[in-house]
Amino acid sequence: MFFVFFFVFVWYNKLQIEARTYAIKIDMTQPIFNYDEASDTLYISYAPGEQATGIELTPHILLRLNKQERRAIGMTFLEYSLLAQKTDMGPRSFPLTGLSELSDDLRDIVIDVLQRPPVSDVLLLSSYTPSISETIPIMLLQTAY
Repeated sequence: MFFVFFFVFVWYNKLQIEARTYAIKIDMTQPIFNYDEASDTLYISYAPGEQATGIELTPHILLRLNKQERRAIGMTFLEYSLLAQKTDMGPRSFPLTGLSELSDDLRDIVIDVLQRPPVSDVLLLSSYTPSISETIPIMLLQTAY
């Protein structure tokens, strides 16, 4: 949550100007969606301007997070229209290929963030098990924009 300050100039008798400062409390609990049509990129920001670590979940999906607080800062979806396009059998699923390149500690943080709102409101985490000894983490994009 942060404050925005602005000035209002009030006219008195058309001769005097008085400047007053007002503060408005802005609740940043709602995500900010920004779609760039030219690059087909969707940006979702949960904490605009906050420093973050970028994690490439897939070649098309970047998660930005605050590692210390285990909190999502934002997400970027490259080629969003492809990611959001449904197949004949339903929503597309994508393997989380980027998880295999992370340390165990960072992978645990990322999975924790993926499983909780606000990220879980947009991405649904699951797994594919091609054999009893192999589990591949996958996700699907819920309609975000």
